[in-house]
Formats: sequence, C-alpha cells, structure tokens
Amino acid sequence: MAQEDVFKKIVSHCKEYGFVFPSSDIYDGLAAVYDYGQNGVELKNNIKEYWWKSMVLLHENIVGLDSAIFMHPTIWKASGHVDAFNDPLIDNRDSKKRYRADVLIEDQIAKYDEKIEKEVEKARKRFGEAFNEEQYLATSPRVAETKAKRDKLHERYTEAMQGPDLAELKQIIIDEEIVDPISGTKNWTDVRQFNLMFSTEMGSVSDAANKIYLRPETAQGIFVNYLNVQKTGRMKIPFGIAQIGKAFRNEIVARQFIFRMREFEQMEMQFFVTPGTELEWFEKWKQTRMAWHQALGFGAENYRFHDHEKLAHYANAASDIEFRMPFGFKEVEGIHSRTNFDLSQHEKYSGRQIKYFDPQTNESYTPYVIETSIGVDRMFLSVMCHAYTEEKLDNGETRVVLKLPAALAPVKLAVMPLVKKDGLPEKAREIVDDLKFHFNCHYDEKDSIGKRYRRQDAIGTPYCITIDHDTLNDQKVTLRFRDTMQQERVDISQLRSIIEDKVSIPSLLKKLM
Repeated sequence: MAQEDVFKKIVSHCKEYGFVFPSSDIYDGLAAVYDYGQNGVELKNNIKEYWWKSMVLLHENIVGLDSAIFMHPTIWKASGHVDAFNDPLIDNRDSKKRYRADVLIEDQIAKYDEKIEKEVEKARKRFGEAFNEEQYLATSPRVAETKAKRDKLHERYTEAMQGPDLAELKQIIIDEEIVDPISGTKNWTDVRQFNLMFSTEMGSVSDAANKIYLRPETAQGIFVNYLNVQKTGRMKIPFGIAQIGKAFRNEIVARQFIFRMREFEQMEMQFFVTPGTELEWFEKWKQTRMAWHQALGFGAENYRFHDHEKLAHYANAASDIEFRMPFGFKEVEGIHSRTNFDLSQHEKYSGRQIKYFDPQTNESYTPYVIETSIGVDRMFLSVMCHAYTEEKLDNGETRVVLKLPAALAPVKLAVMPLVKKDGLPEKAREIVDDLKFHFNCHYDEKDSIGKRYRRQDAIGTPYCITIDHDTLNDQKVTLRFRDTMQQERVDISQLRSIIEDKVSIPSLLKKLM
C-alpha cells in the first residue's frame, strides 16, 4: 500500500476512534486547527508526562515553569521575532494557493532521496543475499546521476536560504520544474516574506500602543524568568528549566494533518551552562534526547539526526531528531546551542542585570544555553504513525490495531463481562472499582466479545480481561494481550501486579537510567 494511502487511513482512524477531530467540525472546521478527543487527550497527556518526568524527576538540576502566553511586546523585539520571524512564500496564479518556497524545494530534495531508495530496493530484490548496498551506491550510474542532481540542488538551496535570496529561491523552483500539486502548472509569483506572529490588542482601546502578540514559542518565557528561578531555587550552573505550553504561528502553509498547525504545543527545556562548555553539553543532550525517543521501542532505523548547515542567528550548533513518517523523515525535536544571545538581548532591552555570579570563581557572566524543543503534536503523530498496524488473521479477516507503547496507551485495561447477566457485570464493576485508582480502565459490555476485542485493539488498549461464569467460583479471569492476542487465566488478586508496572510511566523512565 502506498504510504500516502497509509497516512490517509491514520488520519481517518484518528477521527473515527476519538483521537483527533477537526476543530469547529459542525461549522465545517477551521483550517489547520484540531481538537484532541477522549482518547487523543489521554495519549497526549501520557506523552507530556513521559517527557516532564524524564526532565524534572531524572535530573536534580532541572526544574519546571509555566509562563504566560501573553508577554510584554518588547520581549519579541529583543528576541528578533518582530523583525525576522518570517517564511518565504510563493503563490500559484492558477490554483490561487500559497506555499512555502523552502518546503517546495525540500520536497523536491526528498523526491531525489526517494528515487535513490527505490533504486536500492530494486537492486536488493534482484541480487538477494549477495546484495552489497554500499558497493551498489558507489558504483551505480543511475544512483550517481540522481545523487549529483540532489547534491547540486541542496547546495543551491542552502546558499539561497542564507539571506534568504528570494529571487534565487524562485529560480530554483523554476529550474527544477516544480509544479503546483493542485493545478499542475508552473505559473508562480515572486517569493515574498511573511511574518508568522499573531497579534492582538490588550485593554479597552484598540491602537498600536496596546498591541501584543500570541507567543510563537515558549522559550522566551523561560529566558525572562531565568533569574527568578535561579535565585529562588538557589540553582547552580549547569541547570535547566523545563516548560510545556501552547504556542501560535500564523502558518500560511499548514499541512499534513497535525504535523504543522497554527496552534500547537511545545515541550522545551533550556539548559544554562558555563561559556566554553556549550558544545560538549550540546552533544550530551543530543544523545540523551535520542535515547528518550528510542526507549519507546520504535526501532533505531526510524530515527536520524539532521545537523543544520544554515544556523539561526542565535546558534552556534543545531541538530534535529527526525522520525520516519509515512511522508518521509520529518523533524520532531530540535537541539540547539543558542549561545548567550537570548539572555544578552533581554539584558539589553530591559536594562536589568541578568548575569550569573559563580561563587567558585567569583566571576559574573551571561550563561550559554542548550535548548531541547519537541513538538507535542508532532510527537503524537509519530507515535500514531508507528503504532497503526493492519494484520491479516488466520481466519482471513484483517484487524486494525494500535501497537502503542503500553505506558502511553489511553486505556490500559478493558474489563468485559462475557454476558450481561448472572452477576458477571457486577463482578466486572467490582474489578474496575478496585483498579481504576491505579490506571485508566474501561468497562465494556456491548456486542460480542470478539467485537469488543477489536474495538480495544483499535484504540491501543494493551490488556483486556473477560469475566465468565467460572470467575465467580475460582476468582480468576481471562487476560488477553493486545499484540499477540494470547490469553491466559490469572487470579484477580494478581491483576494489578501483572499490569501496573508494564503500563506505568516509570516503566519507560527506567529504560533511560
């Protein structure tokens, strides 16, 4: 099945089973804005809990913060967002649609990469076990030709983005014969810059003096509170401040479901270090964050680092952690060495001293910062994309199952009486009432037991138990495992000890130690 079709099924599955709904759905929706349903909010909260505890529980020198969305407008002048937070946009005159020029070019680069991968797959099937991928990549004329085109395009693109050179970005689109996906034409306008911040007014009078912004990132809330946290927490460098919160960007080209939205959530940690040690800490946090992702068991081959060639004005090193989505490797997290730019700018614009006094050296200095920034929504999407599975069963049927990590699953245990009589529902309720204090349980008595199993498979419930007539006599239930569909008879008294450790967030955290 084409990956595009798989992605469409995942989007449909998210709506059908209460994970993600188009916002304002009964009013035909609002573009690039989504609501998380009853199962989606549980999965999302579990992802956030996994991240939060991995930061503030496992690191004695990292503490939390929750800063306001509304902030003094000068903050965004100091950070550079007012003057430089722009995307290069281009319109197609025939479809009347607007696109990010950089995304169009990056998609073209990805097409060259996909073409090379297809050639490799063909050769692998042709040569079988004797296939040497490294040798094939080095000697295949077709691969060499495609790679040369890809590398030339990448070099032009990287250079054009330095300015950015808007005229050169358009010329690349023309030279590569990139067409509008809707109209199929190459009737492009010039490339223009567009500021991404949402603005509004505070107070009763609507004028420029009261203009404020919805924050486009959560990081600045950490920087302007750096001194408050450091002094009240008596924090010594190196230390970090973690935050989870909403951010807003007026994305003109929001696409790929919840991958790029106008309202989204970030999990960010700013780690303050001594100047001169930042690149060492940068490498440490790259490995720490990759380990966090891989602890979910999605396979190391589905992750990769993408080191930035074009650095932001505030950075001296930057790398993305990319995950293999159905539409290619895409960024889910960024690790950046932001130098001392942010604190220095806020010191300059606020007129306040924001330096750190080191009692060991008796020196005051502006700390350098390592940032780890992960999009909750992108993380959610990567989990859903990896978990969605269609399996052919021995009886010829197909079951759809979300093979979610048990600790992230919205529902941990479904409790099902075999029939709705003979005291079985009452016994089932008794079990739910006992276990619901420890993890999220569902009671389900509607439809046949097979249909109930399929329903729980579709939302990723790792365990189901069935109460039958024997249960009333032997105090045992049938425990079913989602991934294998195997069943075993266990004592009711053992349920908590069997299930709890496997479905708890600490079960994931222990893998990081």
